[in-house]
Amino acid sequence: MARFAVKRLEEVPRIPTETDDPDWYPIQHYFRFTAFGANVYVAKVDSEELLAAHDERSSNQEELYFVTTGEATFTLDDEEIDVPAGSVVAVPDPSVRRAASAKTAGTTVIAIGGEARDEFRSSWNPSWFEGAPRV
Repeated sequence: MARFAVKRLEEVPRIPTETDDPDWYPIQHYFRFTAFGANVYVAKVDSEELLAAHDERSSNQEELYFVTTGEATFTLDDEEIDVPAGSVVAVPDPSVRRAASAKTAGTTVIAIGGEARDEFRSSWNPSWFEGAPRV
């Protein structure tokens, strides 16, 4: 495996889907990441489901979603929230039921997930985060 790679999203092979499914780019699998999961979903049409309703109890994953283009409606434990491009949706609790649909064709969502741990560990200097706000 290469030590690094640079690709346009269109160069990453998509997962074959049904015609009414969004384009699905399996970033984790393509680049062989082992520390976290990563996928990109792109809506082909308005109102398309990007993320089917699910929770991550069985995998104990925390997930982060980043809307890069368009606008998506996220449903988080039955609460609907419109999320415009440039916004992140953080779901650290694996039991939260989540789903998302695109408001417009071309809406793009990056999904990143990894198994929750007992505490945050970073290779960065902890003093850099002193005083940094948290939710």
